[in-house]
Amino acid sequence: MVTGQLKSQVDKIWNTFWTGGISNPLTVIEQFTYLLFIRRLDEIQLVKEKQASMTRQPIKEPVYEEKFYPFRWGRFKNLEPQTMFDLFTRPSIDGMTVFDHMKTIGDEGGVFGEYMKGATFMIGTPRLLDQVVQMMDKIQMEDRDTKGDLYEYMLSKIASAGENGQFRTPRHIIRMMVDMVQPKKDDLICDPASGTSGFLVAAGEYIHHNHPEWFHDKDFREHYNSKMFTGIEFDSTMIRIGAMNLQLHGIRKPNLVLKDSLSESNADKRDCFTLVLANPPFTGSLDYDSVESSILKTVKTKKTELLFLGLMLRMLKTGGRAAVIVPQGVQFGTSNAHKAIRRELVEKQKLEAVISMPGGVFKPYAGVSTAVLIFTKTNSGGTDQVWFYDMRADGYSLDDKRQEIADNDIPDILQRFHNPEAETTRKRTEQSFFVPFEEIKANNWDLSINKYKEIEYEEVKYVSPAEIISQINDLDTDRMDLLKKLEGFLK
Repeated sequence: MVTGQLKSQVDKIWNTFWTGGISNPLTVIEQFTYLLFIRRLDEIQLVKEKQASMTRQPIKEPVYEEKFYPFRWGRFKNLEPQTMFDLFTRPSIDGMTVFDHMKTIGDEGGVFGEYMKGATFMIGTPRLLDQVVQMMDKIQMEDRDTKGDLYEYMLSKIASAGENGQFRTPRHIIRMMVDMVQPKKDDLICDPASGTSGFLVAAGEYIHHNHPEWFHDKDFREHYNSKMFTGIEFDSTMIRIGAMNLQLHGIRKPNLVLKDSLSESNADKRDCFTLVLANPPFTGSLDYDSVESSILKTVKTKKTELLFLGLMLRMLKTGGRAAVIVPQGVQFGTSNAHKAIRRELVEKQKLEAVISMPGGVFKPYAGVSTAVLIFTKTNSGGTDQVWFYDMRADGYSLDDKRQEIADNDIPDILQRFHNPEAETTRKRTEQSFFVPFEEIKANNWDLSINKYKEIEYEEVKYVSPAEIISQINDLDTDRMDLLKKLEGFLK
């Protein structure tokens, strides 16, 4: 949980970057991430030194060779601002700067170190660097939860969409989706549009909070740290941010892939995963030549939101599950491609649930209405009925401010979804209900809740016109009587 003190510390760092001339939110987070990484490297080295001291053995695979000790956080943080800045901007030891050396760490730096190519140091003044370093040094980050909360809060401060339509999925929506699918011990989890890796982090946190006993198993720990999580992202900045997010949440070596998920270069990701969690981009359009051919066999379209659904079906193993956010157009679009992908999900796979979300969920980034689809890949059908839920509130106001409010349907969604027996008797006038396969088929595979929801109209009885006129006449008589009394007072 993010404490008030932690929020205050992060807010001050954010404002210092801003007043120091770095106002782009992603740039702030990226520069913050680099410094956080350098601090972590020094912490890793300190642990190795303590172990070596206790065992009286030399350090195995040190993060810093002795000649590079001036590049350590614990050393340069005490220097004068200009001297510290020179270490970051003027090559010194072996022709490298602190920043250059950070890129050479490799395996000891975890998966984050693998994606440092192209990283750029953009803190432009000694004063700004010194201010940020001193403020970061005061943040206590001894445990995994604090580190994760710190970074999540920093990410929550992204206040505008990034390039290519990227924006951050609200954390509580991610948690809802993870809580619905409940990751299993042997799952292989993928987000094909991973961004900051929020879905992968949430899946890991679900396991930590609900199944801590799994970590007593050595095989599971190995699976968790190196095989369980895969994120695919084409933006190098985002993949670095996602890598740090995962590492600070205790996932040291996730499989992060710097590729375009829809391209031919990603064709090898086939029947690989047992769980897909994603909020793929839904404003883009691609040429057919840019898309991997097997996806087009499932859904021939240029729209990214439909292509990603086809991609997920290709990536999932038979029996694999998915929870994915889609724009409302996917639910009722009339193009052949829209109908084809809905038919694929309902007729050939097992579509389990459609949760319609209100338009304000993604504000201030976008006002489009969206839905969460939950489905299982079977390649043999299995959709007997689909559960629909009409989410009206998510615990936050649906305007640009997104302030916390009391109304929140998410607990109700989770309770109803995991107790399907109680849903079978619900009427179409309620907030959730089942719709049978045949009815969806008869409606051209439409997945809009309004297609099936019934509205109860209450009879309203109005006063007759004659009675209304009589009441007006009575009021008019009273008015005239009062007026005569007032005139009497003036005589």
